[in-house]
Amino acid sequence: MAAASGAAVLVGLATERNLPVVRLAAREAATHGRPLLLLHAFNWTAALRAPSIAGPRVEAEELIARATEVAGEVEPALPVSGEIVEGAPVDTLIRRSESAFLLAVGDGGMASCDDCAPADAPAVQLAARAGCPVLVARREPPPQGPVLVGVDGSDSSRAALRWAFECAARREARLLAVRVVDSPDGDDDPGALVEMVAQSSRRFPSVATECHTIRGDPGTVLVEQSRSAQLALVAARGDEPWRGMLGAVSQALLYHCPAPLIVVRGLAGSPGHDARPDRDQRP
Repeated sequence: MAAASGAAVLVGLATERNLPVVRLAAREAATHGRPLLLLHAFNWTAALRAPSIAGPRVEAEELIARATEVAGEVEPALPVSGEIVEGAPVDTLIRRSESAFLLAVGDGGMASCDDCAPADAPAVQLAARAGCPVLVARREPPPQGPVLVGVDGSDSSRAALRWAFECAARREARLLAVRVVDSPDGDDDPGALVEMVAQSSRRFPSVATECHTIRGDPGTVLVEQSRSAQLALVAARGDEPWRGMLGAVSQALLYHCPAPLIVVRGLAGSPGHDARPDRDQRP
């Protein structure tokens, strides 16, 4: 399955608290030359509890209009469209993500709250089940640091590395690739990471790269490295097929990384190729 060349950056728009997500998604869409689609899932159950059924619909229309204005303030030339659909928000976004270039959502404040990130939180469910990469926005703006990517040598982490090069090139940012060795007998030869980065860098000769192989717990190390990054990327699941839809490292970054995070899933090649494998082959 391949995304169309005009596939949009899709934003899950629930309330005005998602307007910072719109700003970040607008920049991302403009960076990648993609249109922006603002999607609000209309909950009829909640509407029927309201004093007027028309009220929630009007509020949704006003939210879409406000979000469109915000996107225009950030990127005036960006094509923006809005859509209100009936259905459960998470299920609707998962379904629509199958034809999207990127799905952008808020994190619900989980990065700043150790005890408020349940497994059924929307950002967690979308990062685990979406059919395209998922951008999780944070409440605080990131520093103007490098683009960080975690690489463990798995095929899915190589896809994340290719996507990270694309992001760094379009931002004119430095790329920081980190490989973490978490066992005493693990291969901590830095040459392995340098070789992987060199293979992916051929399409992006202008991107300055920095490679670090570090011994420690992968999740902990990458969270610490992300504190100075403008964007972090990680594969949804690396070399841990037994862990289900999200690996331990992607979960650690999802819950604790202070930088905006792209959980890379649904890809067979680089973002420039828009290639995606069948479901049973996805990371």
